[in-house]
Amino acid sequence: MLKDPVITILGRDPSHRVKILNGNSFQQDVLVTFGEWQYAAWYGNEAPGAEPLYVHVGRRCLTSREWEIVVLDDYEQRTDDPHNTVQLGICHGDGTIHLSYDHHCDQLRYRHSVKGLALKPDEFQWNKDQFTPNLSFLPGLPKDLDALTYLTYPRFVVLDNDMLFSARNGKAGLGSDHLFYYHSDTGNFTSLGIPLVGVQNNPYINRIDYRNGRIHITWVYRGFIWYEGWDDPLDTKHKTHAGPNGAENNYDLCYIYSDDRGLTWKNGDGETIGSLAEGVHPESKGIVGLYIPKNSGLTNQDGQAVDYDGGVHALNRDSLSENGRLRTHLYRSPEGKWSSRYIPHVGEPRYCDRGCMAVSKIGDLFIVIPDGPNGSILTIIKATKKGKYEDYKVVWRKDGFPTEPLLDVEGLEKNGVLSIFSITPKEGGKEGNVVVLDFDVSSE
Repeated sequence: MLKDPVITILGRDPSHRVKILNGNSFQQDVLVTFGEWQYAAWYGNEAPGAEPLYVHVGRRCLTSREWEIVVLDDYEQRTDDPHNTVQLGICHGDGTIHLSYDHHCDQLRYRHSVKGLALKPDEFQWNKDQFTPNLSFLPGLPKDLDALTYLTYPRFVVLDNDMLFSARNGKAGLGSDHLFYYHSDTGNFTSLGIPLVGVQNNPYINRIDYRNGRIHITWVYRGFIWYEGWDDPLDTKHKTHAGPNGAENNYDLCYIYSDDRGLTWKNGDGETIGSLAEGVHPESKGIVGLYIPKNSGLTNQDGQAVDYDGGVHALNRDSLSENGRLRTHLYRSPEGKWSSRYIPHVGEPRYCDRGCMAVSKIGDLFIVIPDGPNGSILTIIKATKKGKYEDYKVVWRKDGFPTEPLLDVEGLEKNGVLSIFSITPKEGGKEGNVVVLDFDVSSE
């Protein structure tokens, strides 16, 4: 078993809200190690129960437990919607820190830091003057670009010295994922088109990973169900948590990859099926790794990881077993063979309660899952490379963390520290805290 973690507090969680904004599985990165520093992004408020919320950005030297915190109080977050989270990205080439936040079918909200802030952190004061104001466009692209007008699920992906920005444009069951390339030498973005095109459906990306020159994407589709008023520009029915196009319409686990930084896309058999001119469609050849029908308990935007040998791992759950709705570990071997295994030691998940996963320095897989009837029992499961990722073992488990956990992938790979972003529950009318749990797994 792992020793109990060192826990540091980032700040107060706005748990007076009905919905959780700090800790949702589709936040690709909110806790990132770069160089000798770790960075975090979250929402906080000025006083318990206070509105509005503000984006907070923290940094700490890896040798310290003390966080320096910037409050970006020039933008007010007021929507109580769990989709409207914060995303964090750091470009390794120019040391800029990028943030995108507060979207559920909304105009882009984005800002970035001055160059060099993360490359030479000791040379910069940590304050809001290092960041641009809120922007509704990406530098280098037209300010009225239609692809940035109806966004949800932004994410940043490190690509050597450059970076990708991805987001869905459209609504649940009726949207496509757009991709943009950030050039560290110019500080501008260019468009890489629409790699995943929705046709009477939308792809829900688990995660986008870059490993050994290859970009990997897994996703599930959600079919569109017609409803009255779906084409009304003022329609908000699609923003409700479970419908009218809910998770019962999710189906299939799909996969593509790119070896040329997103210019073209290949299916699992190595055939080129997408390009800048035309993206991957639901009927594109060879994209389905595992066929899973609708109404099978499949969720969306669960965890993903890519190991050092090129194996692709994804989390989900289904109700295809006679034992009910069980969590699954979906695995594509380096040879291209897909398998689905039920994960032991955890109970039947609620609608969400999605997890995350990452690979250690020696190639073992850590799966972090919110378990229990309220989804508050943080559970860490280890599956080793030596055991072909089938030897699931619980290495830590504790109640009191009522959100979907998020991981610092770089910190685990580079430093042998499993850092988990989470929250603590509100007690006696007092709001909980946003916290980071640091587990030393270097000897594991």
